[in-house]
Amino acid sequence: MDEQLDKLDLRLLQELQKDGRLTNNELGDRIALSPSQCSRRRTRLESEGYIRSYRAYLDREKLGLDMLVVISVTLATHNRDNARRFSQLINGLPEVLEAYALTGEMDYHLKVATRGLADLSKFVNDVLLPHESVQHVKTSIVLDTLKTFEGFPVRMPGSWYGDGTR
Repeated sequence: MDEQLDKLDLRLLQELQKDGRLTNNELGDRIALSPSQCSRRRTRLESEGYIRSYRAYLDREKLGLDMLVVISVTLATHNRDNARRFSQLINGLPEVLEAYALTGEMDYHLKVATRGLADLSKFVNDVLLPHESVQHVKTSIVLDTLKTFEGFPVRMPGSWYGDGTR
């Protein structure tokens, strides 16, 4: 974390992670700053890249995407060109919500949303497995979500586990 962030910047970031639609008046009320000070800080945090964008989080199930799946992928060969081909494939697939390159046994983990088992089968058998970059695919259907991403932990340096604060 950059040392130029102060406690007010961090509080502002925490509040905006909870609700990116907050006006500067509402934000000022929450962190005890004037709206103009909030506006200046928000603009600076945006220009410095701390705030990358504002989005609406949609309800996956209301959109008919009832199945959430974690897919582990092993590449056929381990070289730069094959990794690039796989990355291009994944970046063109809207079903893939998140993708991570890993160390260890599997090369990638994908978080995928589909409308059901038939769509998952088509995705794995018609898209992933036939691709030249892919050797092995292992799917795990999510039974229950214990925690979803609510935002990054935003804290002052030194306020992590060692001093009793979380």
